[in-house]
Amino acid sequence: MTDSGARKEQLAANLAKVEERIAKACAAAGRSRGDVTLIAVTKTYPASDVRLLSSLGVGQVGENRDQEAGPKAAACADLPLTWHFIGQLQTNKAKSVARYASYVHSVDRARLAAPLGAAAVREGREIGALVQVALDAEGDPAAHAGRGGAHPDEVPELVDRIAATEGLRPAGLMTVAPLAGRYAGDARAAFARLAELASLVRAAHPAATMVSAGMSGDLEEAIAAGATHVRIGSAILGTRSPLG
Repeated sequence: MTDSGARKEQLAANLAKVEERIAKACAAAGRSRGDVTLIAVTKTYPASDVRLLSSLGVGQVGENRDQEAGPKAAACADLPLTWHFIGQLQTNKAKSVARYASYVHSVDRARLAAPLGAAAVREGREIGALVQVALDAEGDPAAHAGRGGAHPDEVPELVDRIAATEGLRPAGLMTVAPLAGRYAGDARAAFARLAELASLVRAAHPAATMVSAGMSGDLEEAIAAGATHVRIGSAILGTRSPLG
């Protein structure tokens, strides 16, 4: 068997395990499996892995760093893939990200909306923008110092800003289970809080239905709380080595 064939078998086995976890979590939550979208996070892995995943039926791919994602998306431009940018985004990277990302999960400040929207317009595209919520900041601002994400109190205004920006549409909310603050060590409570915020957002913006939460270690808790999209990396692709 070729190296490519062995890698495809490994990815297929890992995908099957993740799919089983998602299906069981949906059943336990009384939800349809179709309610949850799997995003395969391929950061630090090559475009060849993206191609193998596509051949295995994966259609949603997530990336964290534009300098890696841009070339990878270009190399896979012939594939039927939807690209999600999920890493912290600097304004000077907005032009590049707008070329390939259909969704940006990490809009966390108002000043990011204008350059991202303008870049999308130049590309003749509309980007679904999710507000990244920093749940570690709720009740403990010091716990959030230096990390990405908007304070929960800032979410409604930021979603309104996205809705008013040409080239963007409010798609929903995203969070990562916090390591500090009141929700530290309690992913289910954190994701339940995100679901509350998402419900408030939908009341004003009914099309903003995405709730992006849950990774390899906590996808069950996220699905139980109502996540619509789970971002799975290591459980599919394996343990990562640091980027150089």
